[in-house]
Amino acid sequence: MTNYLHKHDLPDDIDFGKSVAVDTETQGLSLVRDKLCLVQLSAGDGDAHIVQMDRKTYDAPNLKALMADQSVEKLYHFARFDLAILKRDLGVTAGPVFCTKVASGLVRTYTDMHGLKNLCKELIGVDLSKQQQSSDWAADNLTEAQIAYAASDVLYLHQLQRVLTARLMREDRMDMARACFDFLPTRADLDLNGWDGIDIFSHAMRRPKD
Repeated sequence: MTNYLHKHDLPDDIDFGKSVAVDTETQGLSLVRDKLCLVQLSAGDGDAHIVQMDRKTYDAPNLKALMADQSVEKLYHFARFDLAILKRDLGVTAGPVFCTKVASGLVRTYTDMHGLKNLCKELIGVDLSKQQQSSDWAADNLTEAQIAYAASDVLYLHQLQRVLTARLMREDRMDMARACFDFLPTRADLDLNGWDGIDIFSHAMRRPKD
């Protein structure tokens, strides 16, 4: 298992195959204020590739090409946020999508605990550390702990996808899941355009109170 840190873009010769796990790190969770700092990727082979973005230009042609490649499935946990950030800062719709958080919500109806840590613990017996979750991802020099944490967010998504796909098929909810995944880029566009806190499918269509 190796974590590779790349400055500003992926190498020219890298190949993730037909399915790549993707995650992002930002300065915060505001789609208006906070910039994309890292993009983490894994082919599910135990290695992680972490791209430290140039936040002035976001000039990353290899990464952008991979994210825009519709022949390569993108695995996320909470794709809604990652898709929005990638669309805003890289200008790409990073699909097609499989989201482990959405899949979990459709089949793990016995719980409301759908975080990545919860899924890894229950479904594949991996206990993730979230110690570096609140961290300065805009730092020029990342610590080994930061790199390890960032990598852990993509290393297990392929395993989770296999378990969750089996459960979706068992419960006859795979078609529903696919429809949800296909809608997520539109959901991200709604978030970017001001409908992040409004349920347009609700009769009342009111913004939730704090």
